[in-house]
Amino acid sequence: MTQPRTCLVTGASRGIGAAVAARLSADGHRVALLGRDVVSLDSVRARLPGEGMAVTADVTDPAQVAAAVDLVERDWGPVEVLVSNAGAGVGAPLVETSDEDWARMLELNLTAPFRLVRRVLPGMVEAGWGRIVVVASVVAKHGEAQVAAYTAAKHGVLGLVRAAAAEVARTGVTVNAVCPGYVDTPMTDTTVEAIAARTGRSPDEARALLARRQPIGRLIDPAEVAEAVAFCLVNGAVTGQGINVDGGTVQS
Repeated sequence: MTQPRTCLVTGASRGIGAAVAARLSADGHRVALLGRDVVSLDSVRARLPGEGMAVTADVTDPAQVAAAVDLVERDWGPVEVLVSNAGAGVGAPLVETSDEDWARMLELNLTAPFRLVRRVLPGMVEAGWGRIVVVASVVAKHGEAQVAAYTAAKHGVLGLVRAAAAEVARTGVTVNAVCPGYVDTPMTDTTVEAIAARTGRSPDEARALLARRQPIGRLIDPAEVAEAVAFCLVNGAVTGQGINVDGGTVQS
C-alpha cells in the first residue's frame, strides 16, 4: 500500500473533482474537498471510504483560498498532494467574446491554479516530496472553435505546469497536467444545452455529437480521469507532462 498522504482537491463537489476525491480516498489518502457548495461537498465527503474534510472557498478569491489552505494545514499538516481541478468554460465566437468573459476564464482556469501551486509548493519542496496535478483539457493541446478564452487559459496552465516541473525537478516534487476530452459531467451537460440552443438539436443529439468528436465514440468517464490523476501520485519519474485522457483525440 502507498503511504497515506494529505490531499487537497479543488472543484470537488461534483464531476471530475468528486471522482478524484473518491479515488484518492479509496487509495488510503485523506482528502480535503474544496468548493463553493457546502451541501454538495458534504455529500461527497459522506461517500468517501476514508477520512475527508469539506472546505468552502471560491478559488478566484485569493483570501478565501489562503484561509482554506491554512485550515487544512492547521488540522492535518502540509498539503502533500494538490489536485487543482476547479474550472469552467464559456462558449462564444472569438469576436463575440467580451473582455469580462476573457478575464473570467483566465482568472478561474489559469490564475487560480497558479496561486494554489505557489501556496503549496514551498512545503512540498521542504519535505522532499509532493505531487501537483492540474486538470487542464484536451484544448490545452489544440485549438477549438467557439472557446477561444477557455482554450487560451488551458494552454497557459499547461505552460505553468511545465515551468513549475522544470523548477522543482530535483526536489522530489512532480507537477503534471491531466488533459481530458469531453467527460460525462455537469460541465458537459452545460455544453450540451448550449449546442442544443444554438443549433436546434435535441439534447440527446447534442450529446451524441460530442461523443462522436472522440475517436472512441463516447464521453470519458470521470473515473478514467481520476485514474490518470492517481497514476501521477505513484510515478515519480513522470513530471512536466500533459497526460491526455481524451479517447484518442490528440495523439502525442
